[in-house]
Amino acid sequence: MLMKKLRPKSNIDELCYPYIYEDSLLCDYEILTDDLTRMVGWAINDLGNLRQQYSENIELQTLENQINWILPLCFHLNGSIRGKLAITEEDHQQLLENYRSLKNITKNAISGFVLPGGVSPVGVLNKCSSMCKQAIRLMVKIHNEEQIEVSEILPKFANLLCNYFFSATILINQVTGYKETPFKSKSYK
Repeated sequence: MLMKKLRPKSNIDELCYPYIYEDSLLCDYEILTDDLTRMVGWAINDLGNLRQQYSENIELQTLENQINWILPLCFHLNGSIRGKLAITEEDHQQLLENYRSLKNITKNAISGFVLPGGVSPVGVLNKCSSMCKQAIRLMVKIHNEEQIEVSEILPKFANLLCNYFFSATILINQVTGYKETPFKSKSYK
């Protein structure tokens, strides 16, 4: 017996998102990138608290400024498939410049894989990095399987954002003196 599909009811107070009942993975992508945006906001708050302890540290101030710049871009990433493309090549180039600067500052901090850890907001930024990977996977499925056009800039930007968030964790650990634990895989050599 075929079950009747769930559908929204007429009471707007009982509807959290207009597309919440659709079958497309596009809704899942939008919920995930909404969550990513909220996590970035949380990271900014935690970074502000950390900066109070390291008030003279220019690198943390720069990081806070950059992540504040990233915050609305996460919402732009959210709506850029269903709506108008709102991530630009200029946004990507600015993020690339910020990322390369972070990489340069942290180039001697780690070599190889490390176990996640560090003071807040490191955990939140690690989660943001993982959420970017999830968003990319959903973009691939939306484009390849559901045949919904995904502009190439979106996964390119999300990949870079993933790497940026990881490098931000390394910077914070470098500033706070937290030593990452190297990870030696038993699966890959």
